[in-house]
Amino acid sequence: MNIKRTKEEIKNTIEAYLLRDEYGEYEIPVIRQRPILLLGSPGIGKTQIMEQISKECGIGLVAYTITHHTRQSAIGLPFISRKKYGGQEVAVTEYTMSEIVAAIYDKMEQTGLSEGILFLDEINCVSETLAPAMLQFLQCKSFGNHKIPQGWVIVAAGNPPEYNKSVREFDVVTMDRVKKIEVEADFTVWKEYAYRQGLHGAVISYLNTKKQSFYQMETTVDGRNFATPRGWEDLSNLIKIYEKLGKTVDREVVVQYIQYPKIAKDFANYLELYYKYRTDYQIEEILRGRLDEILLKKVAHASFDERLSVLGLLISKVNEALKSSVQTERYMEMIFAMLSEYKESVKDEMQELNGQQLLQNVISKFNLDYKNRKKAELIRQEEEKIYLRVIAFLERLLQMLKLEDIRDKGEAFERVKELFEQEREAFEIGQRETLQIVEYVFDFLEGAFGNSQEMVIFITELNSNPYSVSFLQACECERYYRYNKELLFDEKRKRLLERMNL
Repeated sequence: MNIKRTKEEIKNTIEAYLLRDEYGEYEIPVIRQRPILLLGSPGIGKTQIMEQISKECGIGLVAYTITHHTRQSAIGLPFISRKKYGGQEVAVTEYTMSEIVAAIYDKMEQTGLSEGILFLDEINCVSETLAPAMLQFLQCKSFGNHKIPQGWVIVAAGNPPEYNKSVREFDVVTMDRVKKIEVEADFTVWKEYAYRQGLHGAVISYLNTKKQSFYQMETTVDGRNFATPRGWEDLSNLIKIYEKLGKTVDREVVVQYIQYPKIAKDFANYLELYYKYRTDYQIEEILRGRLDEILLKKVAHASFDERLSVLGLLISKVNEALKSSVQTERYMEMIFAMLSEYKESVKDEMQELNGQQLLQNVISKFNLDYKNRKKAELIRQEEEKIYLRVIAFLERLLQMLKLEDIRDKGEAFERVKELFEQEREAFEIGQRETLQIVEYVFDFLEGAFGNSQEMVIFITELNSNPYSVSFLQACECERYYRYNKELLFDEKRKRLLERMNL
């Protein structure tokens, strides 16, 4: 099962486990809510989807790598208590609360969320002393004498034995009490995630041409060589920061993340050419609609790898522009919602506050919602930037009312409306400019390649990016729909011929 389907299945399981009946009881009794056990090779995103799921489901998340724990921290420390049995007082050994269970209660208190996910990574790599506690945890949902609170779904992850020498296989009794999901690396699914996260264009375009390099694991006499999705994402983040700092990412840097020397060398060479082609083919000029006939002929007769590199550069720039436009649209929607609320308060004849005070109330309410969601860890990084952008705009509106000393509710709303219209006009201009960038790239591709495989690749990559799909669904781009329709027709024809064995 790929990571996307795995994420969907975990979300469905959480929804089923947390569904309550009319009496407030869980439809599936807690004792029948099997822990989810993810088994898959390292670095494919098992941990990361937990963070995504918790935010999307609006529940808490407590995550631990269990190999970092000792028996004492997982179970708790022993202490002696006095109890009476049959009228006779005896000394009894008890245990303090497990650090892991305590962390769940801390999270509930910190976020106000009573339900969540307890995620334990590398659960099948624990020490011999901790192994019995892990079996008890999976079978009884408790550490020592302390049970996991109701409403907290247990998800554990482990690596297959070929990737870790310390892996312990669970017995049938344990496996028959878990919901096992085997997770596999899938480049197509990961690429959608990569576009959403804004990974560096060089990484995505390189892996488009060298899909076998996406995930590799090899054991040699010198040790283990590997390239993982986690490594590519972390390398991508470094490349973007190095570009800002004016530093060079060479082979020696790449191999620190992609610990497969052959792949690291190949990507380092690709990255060097990627930067060279960006200058040689004047990518920024293409995006401004300035096409050079000499460069069109040059790229048309270039090697296949060179053409793909240029195409990768263009796709990267287009996707950056489309992502920015979609995020700005979300920003405008949030502003509109806040100003609609402001309008209703202004129209309220019973409201005694002036225009500035009413706007301050709207800002304070929005700020509180943002802080509560952040405290509950329900805001993604990109969403947080949009929140802060909205707050900054609303603060500018309030500052403007104060500078112009506008207090009357009607006048204040009209002034706010006027400033919002200016923001909306700027947004619409930006949308048209973004669409124009797409059109300019179509001009270049048609001039250099015509209706060829390069065009098919361009359309396919647009369809792989959630931001591109969202933008192009809302905007009219005749060539995108035409080429997309032709691509789908060709794909259906190809499948039909394959079924007919022609």
